[in-house]
Amino acid sequence: MEISALARSTRPEGELLPQEAAAFSLLEELGIDYDRVSSDPADTMEKCAAVSAVLGVPICKNLFLCNRQRTQFYLLCMGPDKPFHTKDLSRQIGSARLSFAPEESLWELLRCTPGSATILGLANDRDHRVRLLMEREVYLAEYLSCHPCICTSSLKLKTADVLEKFLPCTGHQVTVVDL
Repeated sequence: MEISALARSTRPEGELLPQEAAAFSLLEELGIDYDRVSSDPADTMEKCAAVSAVLGVPICKNLFLCNRQRTQFYLLCMGPDKPFHTKDLSRQIGSARLSFAPEESLWELLRCTPGSATILGLANDRDHRVRLLMEREVYLAEYLSCHPCICTSSLKLKTADVLEKFLPCTGHQVTVVDL
C-alpha cells in the first residue's frame, strides 16, 4: 500500500471530492491543525493499520449503526482493536436491536461511502439525525485519527479540538460508551 509522507495542516494536491474539500475547509475555518497522509484507499482496518503507523496514532474504527426501524442512527468511534457487541452497546444507549445502517443512509446523512465513515461527516448531518457515540478510550486519548469523508486521506487531530471546536460547530453532542 502506498502512503505519502506526513503533511502538516495541508490539503492533498489536486481536485478533491466535494465532501472532502468541505471537511478541509471546515477544519481551516475552525483553526484546527492536523497531520495528514494520503494513501491508496484505506477502507479496511488492516489497511488503516499501515496508515496509523505513519500518523503515529491508531485510526478510529467508525461504525455507522441504526435501530431495526432505521429511525435512529449512530456513529460509533472506537479503537481499532476493540470488540463490538451490539447487546452491550444497545443497553448503554437505550436502543434495542442495533445493526449496521444501509449504505444509502451513510451517504444521505454523512456524505461518506463505506470504509470512509468519520466523525467529520457529522458536519453534513445538519438535521442532527446521527447520534455520536465515542468509546471511552478514544474520548480520553490525546489524539484522534480519522478520514476527511474519503478513505484516501487520513488525519491526526487533537481530540480536544474535535470535542471543543468541531462538535460545537456541528451541534452534535457526544455520548461516551464503554466497550
